Amino acid sequence: MPKSDLVKIDPEMMALVRGLLDGKGGLKPFVREIMLIECHVAGTTHVEIEAVEPDLQPDSLLHLKRDPQNEHDPKAIAIFDDKGRRVGYVPQAKNEALANLMDAGKLLFGKVDRKEWKGKWLRLNVRVFMQD
Repeated sequence: MPKSDLVKIDPEMMALVRGLLDGKGGLKPFVREIMLIECHVAGTTHVEIEAVEPDLQPDSLLHLKRDPQNEHDPKAIAIFDDKGRRVGYVPQAKNEALANLMDAGKLLFGKVDRKEWKGKWLRLNVRVFMQD
């Protein structure tokens, strides 16, 4: 996998996200997880998705990282798995409000919803959440 497809995951951020969950699919008291959108992951054909796919199980946590220097979209949001491997992007048609929230300091993260191989293409659906 090209080095540009990896991002260092902030262990404190991932610990915070994991700390919000009670281990039973629910949230600990006094923390709200607000589901913002459901979408497919764009760009899975541009990464070595076959190597990442086995780790992408339903409800797996995903790290979202703003990519304002992206040459194709200044509102781009890259999606990474828990090991720091880039999976793809939030589709451009759905990223503007999310990018604005992230730019304002909100913690957004994703969870795998479902996946399906369609030939050599992995259709990966995710849910994007905000912690409040």
